[in-house]
This record gives sequence, C-alpha cells and structure tokens, in this order.
Amino acid sequence: MKLVIAVIQPYKLDDVKEELYKKGINLMTASEVLGHGRQKGVTEVYRGNRETGNMLRKIRLEIAVNEKFLKPCIEAIKKGAKTGEVGDGKIFVLGLEECVRIRTGETGGEAIG
Repeated sequence: MKLVIAVIQPYKLDDVKEELYKKGINLMTASEVLGHGRQKGVTEVYRGNRETGNMLRKIRLEIAVNEKFLKPCIEAIKKGAKTGEVGDGKIFVLGLEECVRIRTGETGGEAIG
C-alpha cells in the first residue's frame, strides 16, 4: 500500500480527477493549501485573478492505493496536471503502514478498495 501526495495547480484539479477516474482510481482527498517552490514571487492566475507573492494557492491530493494502482495513479496525475510551465507541482509516494475502513473494520488493501 502506498500514499500518493500530489501538489498541483488549482485549475488542473478537474483534469487530474478525470485522468484518475479513467484509471479506476476514485478515492482521494483534496485540500486547498499555500506554498511555493522555486518560482517564489512569480505571478500566477487563480480563478481568473492574477496573484503575486511567495505563497501561492495549490491543491494537495492524497490518494491511498494498492501496489497495482501506483504507476497508473502517478501517470494520471502527471498527464492531468502538466502544463509544461514552472509550478506544475510535485508527486510524493510514501509507504502506507495500515489502512482501516471504519464502517466495516476491514484493514490493509481491502480497506482501500
């Protein structure tokens, strides 16, 4: 089991979700976050407004996957999030020690789905 964390541009969220759905990956959590990488201070467009500053709006996706879905998940995020411009984001993959579905008590890969 792996936990995939992706930080992407807010306006690319729908594209990323569409690509994930095509790969059969439907379970995810999305949060609005602030941050910056190397592009600190670069002007960015968010919801039609130009914003300048060193803390830019981003979306953080957290997706728990079983091993067979890891590569398809990464490829879907890359395809949906890529613009070719600075600030497209990052993908992090961490080992996931345990997962428990609260409703049923299922654990491990079965709990992920």
